[in-house]
Amino acid sequence: MPEIRIRTLEEGQVPAWSDVLISSATFTALPAWSNLVRDMYGYKIHGFEAIRDDEVVGLLVLTHVQHPIFGNYLTTAPFGSYGGFTYSTLDARDVLLEKAQALANELSVEYVNVRFEAGSESPPNGWLQHPIYSTYCADLNPDSEKLLSTYGSDHRNHVRKSLKKNFSVKFGHLDLLDDAYEALVRSMHELGSPYHGKKYLRAMAESLGDKLEFAVLYNAQKKLAGAGVFITLGNTVTNLHANILRDQRSDYAGEFLYWSVIQRYSQKGFEIFDIGRSLNGSGNETFKMKWKPRKVSLAYWYYLPKGGPIPELNQKSAKFQLAIRIWKILPAFVVRALGPSLIRGLA
Repeated sequence: MPEIRIRTLEEGQVPAWSDVLISSATFTALPAWSNLVRDMYGYKIHGFEAIRDDEVVGLLVLTHVQHPIFGNYLTTAPFGSYGGFTYSTLDARDVLLEKAQALANELSVEYVNVRFEAGSESPPNGWLQHPIYSTYCADLNPDSEKLLSTYGSDHRNHVRKSLKKNFSVKFGHLDLLDDAYEALVRSMHELGSPYHGKKYLRAMAESLGDKLEFAVLYNAQKKLAGAGVFITLGNTVTNLHANILRDQRSDYAGEFLYWSVIQRYSQKGFEIFDIGRSLNGSGNETFKMKWKPRKVSLAYWYYLPKGGPIPELNQKSAKFQLAIRIWKILPAFVVRALGPSLIRGLA
């Protein structure tokens, strides 16, 4: 069998990838996403293709993050859940991972993190797995009643109750930018997390074009109740961000938003709703499992050139728990000013 060679992607190069590779790598591997991250935060993007007989059999897109608080590292799928790494053969996988190790050593980073769907595969020598995240993929069906019947009785009841609360939802693009940002930044503050600036959401919408939709939820008084960012690729719609304001949750606003999204994209012909990443065992996971998705464990593989522990940049970390508690009590003007400079390090 011919050997695999590595080809470096040049900035601005339009890659010729198969639909299968693109689907597996997700939107976070696309040039539009890389350009967004590069233009917004100034991070260097390193893209590589594994080639056999002039056919691309694997790809790896790494972002070099340098942040005064969160460190110096390489990662796939910046500001997304997973993706940016895929392959059709194990030898292609291993050649790309060797390239990632060589780049890490060259740049003297603290670690490399590749985030992707690997099934039951174990990482090769030199890599460590940190299996704490999953994503949740629900099958869509244009027959709403048939789909609703697959849910548990309590969840069906909550969905139906939400439909009686006079919520309304708007789907759109830059026309909804202001309301989408306002709902997301406020809800993230309530959760104790920083969020991007409005210009990041604008740039994302402009970069992805009709592949992105904002959804904004309003209550009966036409006040903001929540919002989401949804990205389409192939037959899948992905929930990038979706949050509900705290005072709206008791009226099942989350159920209304998700059910509206499911109905919309089912009618548009999409087949899968990727509900998004959550920590295993978290409350978010409990909510997502009510929609009867397939739980897909995500491979979070780490290469640590200098050894040491796997970085704990998640809510299970005691340091993060303290930061979350502090962030929740900060005034809004401080949160909005500091948020973008902090979250840029949490790629």
